[in-house]
Amino acid sequence: MQQTRRSNRDRSDATRTAILDAARELFVVRGYADTATPDVVAAAGLTRGALYHHFKDKKALFRAVVEREAREVAAAIEQSGDTRLSPRDALVSGAGAYFDAMAIPGRVRLLLLDGPAILGANEAAAIDAAHARRTLEDGLKAAIAPRRVDSAVLTATAILLSAAFDRAAVEIEGGAARAVYMKAITDLVDSLIAP
Repeated sequence: MQQTRRSNRDRSDATRTAILDAARELFVVRGYADTATPDVVAAAGLTRGALYHHFKDKKALFRAVVEREAREVAAAIEQSGDTRLSPRDALVSGAGAYFDAMAIPGRVRLLLLDGPAILGANEAAAIDAAHARRTLEDGLKAAIAPRRVDSAVLTATAILLSAAFDRAAVEIEGGAARAVYMKAITDLVDSLIAP
């Protein structure tokens, strides 16, 4: 039986994934400053040339790890959406999905602590805006309808609510009761969408 040869694209994707997986593990365990690119390639079982073929430098690699984590969080939130839920209930369900997604070990560190510190607040915010915050803004817009809200105010509200979600995730990771923060977020959502 002849095995099908993998395409160059498949091999390239597999190499990139191996690098990202190894880098994620090291960034979580050691932190950004204590992770060197030779450590990443050794953990991935690849060469430095393979790493630099895919990533300009360590910071670009870190950014790619953060972006992948942000995409996974957004996907978890979107998958939690049940089209039969009211917009308010969808927001609350999304909050629970966010807390579940952020419970993945290392995710709070990567997205909420090290991400802004290493990439800068603006770049970290742009990554969030392209992923989970976009989902949150869409949910808020649906929940606030039929009231008309200025788009700038809607964006600002999503940013503030996102900050509340992020702070809650940090507290929950630190040992705070998830149920208490879920109740607080639910109350906050209700206060925002009240007519």
